[in-house]
Amino acid sequence: MIQILLIVIAVILLISIRQVNEYERGVKFTMGRFSSMKGAGWRIVIPIFQSMTKVDLRLRAVDVPSQESLTKDNISVGVNAVIFYRIIDAQKAIINIENFYYATMQLAQTTMRNVVGEVTLDNLLAQREDLSEKIKKIVSEFTHTWGIEVANVELKDILIPDDMKRTIGKEAEAERERRAVVIKSEGEVMASENIAKAARTLAGAPGALHLRTIEAINDLSSDASNTTVWMVPIETLKALEGLGEYFKASAKPKN
Repeated sequence: MIQILLIVIAVILLISIRQVNEYERGVKFTMGRFSSMKGAGWRIVIPIFQSMTKVDLRLRAVDVPSQESLTKDNISVGVNAVIFYRIIDAQKAIINIENFYYATMQLAQTTMRNVVGEVTLDNLLAQREDLSEKIKKIVSEFTHTWGIEVANVELKDILIPDDMKRTIGKEAEAERERRAVVIKSEGEVMASENIAKAARTLAGAPGALHLRTIEAINDLSSDASNTTVWMVPIETLKALEGLGEYFKASAKPKN
């Protein structure tokens, strides 16, 4: 009889032992009421009278399914995200909410749709980090009462219609062409200013023009082409100009 009693006690002890890992916390209930929190180690839970629910405290990364949303400028886009969260209060996560995982996902989805609907497509594409931070802030306000801390929210993919992709591509191409024209015109302005400056310098120093002419001739002489260069002194040109004026004056009839 004693042996049977010992065996029964041993079996009860075996089925009463619950192991709580280092990354978990146990929420213990006695006769349906919350009684205590249990840390890592072996814990005794008396069958029938007590129960214990283990909660994982590690950081979780969960994909938020793609949501079809309308932006502020009435463009349909598909947006998905990833949310990182952890449980910081196991008691609240078990007692205050029925299914904290499902509730967090639903809240993240609705919040993401609402935030996307408040911005235009251009802002959605350009301000992803700001929108992610806004979604995190809104979700955290609700999950805090559930004992959940939202560590980060990241928008992953923004899917836009094909016709809108083509429109954006045309706008980007037009912007690149505009910038190229502006850069070219700025270069032409700078070149004309430098040419004007060089002309003023040459005009102020007569000898500089001759040096520039000699330099140009030297560049042509180094060319491997069959170009022939005839060099005529400037004095000869002035003499020919003087002769031309003399003959014009001689050709005029005398009164």
